[in-house]
Amino acid sequence: MTSRIENAIESMKSDLVAAIKGSGDVTKAIVDTVSSTLTTTLKDTGKVGAAAMGAIGDVTSGAIRGASEAGAHLGDAAKGIVLGVLRGSKQAGTVALDAVGQTASVVIRDTAAVGGDLGHAATGLMVGAIQGAKELGLSAEDAASAAANGALRAAGKVGTAAVTTVRKAVTQSISGVKVVLKEPFERK
Repeated sequence: MTSRIENAIESMKSDLVAAIKGSGDVTKAIVDTVSSTLTTTLKDTGKVGAAAMGAIGDVTSGAIRGASEAGAHLGDAAKGIVLGVLRGSKQAGTVALDAVGQTASVVIRDTAAVGGDLGHAATGLMVGAIQGAKELGLSAEDAASAAANGALRAAGKVGTAAVTTVRKAVTQSISGVKVVLKEPFERK
């Protein structure tokens, strides 16, 4: 990560903590902050493809850590992050489903790192992916599947208990959408 992007992420994290504490609406504060930071980061740096996915990961990581620092519910935070990423990446022309999978993976990895509830985070990811897909005219099933698979990929790196918790959360029917998982998710 370049120092310019690092500074933007740190600034976003500080803004996010203040917005969450100031408004009390965790999801809205995160959606707005993540979307604007991501749009600016992707447009200013001209990042596309793998570089864009790296920027999405950096913004997502800063957001989950900021939400944790602010004492926010990480399920609400995860929903806001995936919505913010979808809206921000759309503005910058990034492939949405890849962005959802990357976001889910980073949310689960960083939720585990801060000691958050992986089940809440996974459920929030699913709700956000479905809502965001509907807003953008994408397939809710495809977005939910991308989120579930990204979440399970990261959970597999955390451990067996994480996979069990995340799998239980992502295989629930959410807003009438049932997820199709791609196997395997063994720990690597």
